[in-house]
Amino acid sequence: MNSSEENAVSGMSAAGRSAMRMGPAELVQAAAMARRFYLEGKSKIQIAEEFGVSRFKVARVLETALERDLVRIEIRVPAELDAERSDALRARYGLRHAVVVESPAEAEETPDPENLGEVAADLLGELVDEGDVLGLAWGRSTIHMAAALDRLPPCTVVQLTGVYDAGTAERGSVEAVRRAAQVSGGDAHPIYAPMLLPDAATAQALRHQTGIARAFEYFDKVTVACVSIGSWEPGISTVHDMLSDEERAHYASLGVAAEMSAHLFDSDGRRVGRDLGERCITVTAHQLRRVPEVVAIAGGQRKGPAIDAVLRSGLVTSLVTDTSAADYLMAAGPAPRSALNRSDPDGP
Repeated sequence: MNSSEENAVSGMSAAGRSAMRMGPAELVQAAAMARRFYLEGKSKIQIAEEFGVSRFKVARVLETALERDLVRIEIRVPAELDAERSDALRARYGLRHAVVVESPAEAEETPDPENLGEVAADLLGELVDEGDVLGLAWGRSTIHMAAALDRLPPCTVVQLTGVYDAGTAERGSVEAVRRAAQVSGGDAHPIYAPMLLPDAATAQALRHQTGIARAFEYFDKVTVACVSIGSWEPGISTVHDMLSDEERAHYASLGVAAEMSAHLFDSDGRRVGRDLGERCITVTAHQLRRVPEVVAIAGGQRKGPAIDAVLRSGLVTSLVTDTSAADYLMAAGPAPRSALNRSDPDGP
């Protein structure tokens, strides 16, 4: 997360100086030591050598300066980031990173506000290293993220799922992969195929086509993945919208609460309806589980239960969300196991 610490050394009021009972020489020395430590980044040993005292005395002086308000430390983050919720959410789910963005006042119920993509783009700029393989799954939030990218080290970019509609490839995940590769200066491996096929045989045949097979070869090499989360309801899950009424009812009867990259989850984070994956062009859950960093981008109060379900699966290591979803997640039943425990909650 982008944050800065600004440490200001200030003088004391007359009442404050009286309460501290520090003479002017002590005040000046304490202020100087505090400036060296907090503003100039010098170690306690270096300060001790400069002032001819022990490092233990330096530690006592710095502690006293904090206790008696000689030093005031302010932690400031951009106004749109909620540092308190971010840290609480990270701790609750055992995530590696959690970034909570203020929900737009006029759109608290809107799934995946566009500002999530902008913050996620900055986060990827921190997480991706030169030589990494970045995987992008289909989703409106990942498309917004790719559009907002302005920096990435040289890396390979691979598409992790087929597209929602092959006719919109130029405006969707294919374009997101191209955009990320353009920013990074690396190679792009898009997938020109629908995410969901009519049957398993058609999906299997497509997986062997040259371009798609080449992209699939990179799935086991992905080091950072970016995914979206969908609720099992119209307009908030692409898979839900691609199925027939009969199929939706079938998967609903299995208790599906969330969808991510064409994988379905119940409210406890267990995968259900695994047969659907046989018809899909997508990275497998097993492959995602082995990716060192999987960043989910999802927000909005309506998506709260779905986000909770996916986080409980252990497939996601980091989350970019908004305050309305974060408030739901902080009150969502018993605390789950750590998301960094990547074992499958219901077996292979």
